[in-house]
Amino acid sequence: MHVTLSPVHILFAVSCAHRRAVMISAKACSATTAMNDLLPDLPHGPLSEYRRKASFNWKDLVMFLDDEEVIALRNKIFSTFENDPLFYRHPGVELPLEKYRELTFLRCKKIFEYDFLTFEEMAGNPQKMWVLINCLGMYDWSLAAKYFLDTQVFAGAVASSGSERHERILNQTKKMEIYGSFALTELSHGSNTKAVRTTATFDASTKEFVINSPDFEAAKFWVGNMGKTATHALVYAQLYTSDGRCHGLHAFIVQIRDLKTLLPMPGVMVGDIGRKLGQNGLDNGFAMFYNVRIPQENLLNRTGDVTSSGSYSSVYKDPKQRLGASLGSLSSGRVSITGMAVVNLKLAVSIAIRFSATRRQFGPTEDEELPVLEYQLQQWRLIPYLAAAYALDYFSKSFFMNLIELQIGILMKDKSPRQAELGKEIHALSCASKPLASWTAQQGAQECREACGGHGFLAMNRLGDIRNDNDPNCTYEGDNNVLLQQTSNYLLGLVHSIHEEKIHCESPLGSVEFLNDVNSILSHKFTALTVRDCLDCTVPLAAYKWLVCYLLRETSHKLQRERQKATNDFDARNNSQVYYCRTLALAFIEHTVLQRYYDYTHDSSVPMSLQPVLRMLCTLYGLWSLSKHMAVLYQGGYCSGELPGKIIQDAILELCTQLKDEAVSLVDAIAPPDFILNSPIAKADGELYKNLWSAVLQGEKVLERPSWWAEFCSNKPVIGRLRSQL
Repeated sequence: MHVTLSPVHILFAVSCAHRRAVMISAKACSATTAMNDLLPDLPHGPLSEYRRKASFNWKDLVMFLDDEEVIALRNKIFSTFENDPLFYRHPGVELPLEKYRELTFLRCKKIFEYDFLTFEEMAGNPQKMWVLINCLGMYDWSLAAKYFLDTQVFAGAVASSGSERHERILNQTKKMEIYGSFALTELSHGSNTKAVRTTATFDASTKEFVINSPDFEAAKFWVGNMGKTATHALVYAQLYTSDGRCHGLHAFIVQIRDLKTLLPMPGVMVGDIGRKLGQNGLDNGFAMFYNVRIPQENLLNRTGDVTSSGSYSSVYKDPKQRLGASLGSLSSGRVSITGMAVVNLKLAVSIAIRFSATRRQFGPTEDEELPVLEYQLQQWRLIPYLAAAYALDYFSKSFFMNLIELQIGILMKDKSPRQAELGKEIHALSCASKPLASWTAQQGAQECREACGGHGFLAMNRLGDIRNDNDPNCTYEGDNNVLLQQTSNYLLGLVHSIHEEKIHCESPLGSVEFLNDVNSILSHKFTALTVRDCLDCTVPLAAYKWLVCYLLRETSHKLQRERQKATNDFDARNNSQVYYCRTLALAFIEHTVLQRYYDYTHDSSVPMSLQPVLRMLCTLYGLWSLSKHMAVLYQGGYCSGELPGKIIQDAILELCTQLKDEAVSLVDAIAPPDFILNSPIAKADGELYKNLWSAVLQGEKVLERPSWWAEFCSNKPVIGRLRSQL
């Protein structure tokens, strides 16, 4: 989702480090008052036992993770929703598609009225915008997507890719006079954006562009908001000048529906693609254009423009650079999707861990039943995902701020080498962080669903919706497996620089600088001898550095071998993906996440009371992620014998045991209020059975006999009854 920028960002980004230091000091002075005002005590109940066992106060953790301004905004949004009847949801009720779409639109309209953040505030304080995205997503991702596709993706792209002549469109969007959508993908093309086939031909005689879909395969498809509500679309099309020359993909503002009737504009066929696996409150649609004429000024002209006489000009001479600049909003979208997936993971583990702490089954004696969280198997299934939620959450927040720094540079027309390298690094990281976060959330939601047994399968407990609503994160704005190729290409490009050109590798965010020591790193071996040794996070960090270096070397060699056999570079790269490029990209982003979280949790600013638990989470995330690569660690000779594999496994179990008593309070620090979490088995009071029973009895027609009861009581065969009715 693209962020509309203003010069206010500059002050915000430059002062981040200073603000953090000031906030830490301010927290120390006003912690008690702030906690009482911002964080009410949780209700006493079955979860209280685990809360007493925790080594820290969950409120202290919340105050460390977020500043008071962020917490206050989050509280305001959540309490507003809870007090507005329009936002009421009965757990597990599946609304008819049309009703769900209507409610989502009405709720979206209400958010405009509440004006939690003005457009200017979202532009001037991206941290608050990040909070708003997450809050809406915790409530319902259909609502969040509908709101931000209009206010950030559509309006943000107009602001960043357009010029002064598009101010009117932005003002109309702010007032909700128009509603926008982002129309890039087509029925037959998604990932391969260069092959998009919609055309925009300039007619110099009328000073208009003619938008045309050559056939149904060129129909814009999967476009959020387009199905029922969008009045305008940002349409990506191949720009042709009057002389018949194609200048590549450009963005055009096209009105697709009448503002008074919501009927299609002349020459536009627009509709809804139907029910999806999730996020059905969002109306994804399609559109075809039959020689639709739009004014010349509807071209977003930041990357290229056409004069009244029909000649084309661009600040980018290289068509590839022009395409990259035109599609810049996709990179920011991937950063946002990383954060969206983390929200889903936090919701899922919050439900599963609270359930596990109150669900009692079996025990050492017939008279004693234990909470299932006490069982090692349940801890091993859930607590690593809790650690992943914390590590990925910090990465997504800090990475979002890196994106803001990049966008400030673009706004200020920074042409420095550092700005160029920052853009490449963020592109590479975002193309891997989206797959890592969305797959982790996908797998985590499923594990949480199963860990809650039959109650997890009950729709009202929300785990199915979380899983389904997360599913598109694995696909849109780039299929995960395809995106990982972008990251591996970036890393492989560094090999030549380091080894052939002897260039010292430097990156603005520092994610690849350890590769300068590749030869030294590859000489290292796994040296831990005991489980206690493995409880230090430097152990998985060192292993990850070796793993990335090893995979980079092996992937480079594999690519060279394939190039010798293949007739073209396309086949060579295609045959180097599985076990090589793909694994390399995933190991690289896992290392990056772990390194950031290690630096964060080992910083001197972390309160003493929080250091042990946060560092345990860091080590657990590192070892758990690393354990998926054990075959490669042995294959490459980093590990040998049975000891490394055994003590890594034992260390993971030991950390799960140590974190078991901390888990409920860790969840309390990241879970939204009961109304937002909307899961009877995961309410903060821990009254699992009372809450579930109450929710079941409040269901519609729960105690009524079926409307077709007479069919059960009838003695006539079904076929005979049907014939008598005809």
